[in-house]
Amino acid sequence: QVQLVESGGGLVQAGGSLRLSCAASRRTISDYTMAWFRQAPGKDREFVARISWSGGATYYADSVKGRFTISRDNAKNTVYLQMNSLKPEDTALYYCAARYSDSSYYWGQGTQVTVSS
Repeated sequence: QVQLVESGGGLVQAGGSLRLSCAASRRTISDYTMAWFRQAPGKDREFVARISWSGGATYYADSVKGRFTISRDNAKNTVYLQMNSLKPEDTALYYCAARYSDSSYYWGQGTQVTVSS
């Protein structure tokens, strides 16, 4: 079972940038679809971005399109989320997730992102 550890969260002012990292262990993620989700207080967990196993296809929620970029380095077994032009509404706990074929997602513990206005 793949283990995921997120890092890179923190407090940033609106308009600023952060880069989240998700380091995988126990299994190589080169065959896994990787994704980022987030959950704000009092809200359901929501999809943010997804990247195919090869990195050739990426998908984004409308709310982050043009501001966030998901990428992966299979040699480092790591996935990234570059977040630019951050807004207060981006404040949430960000989760990394891995999925092999049509299986369920494996989840990390999350990293907190707080954007001040």
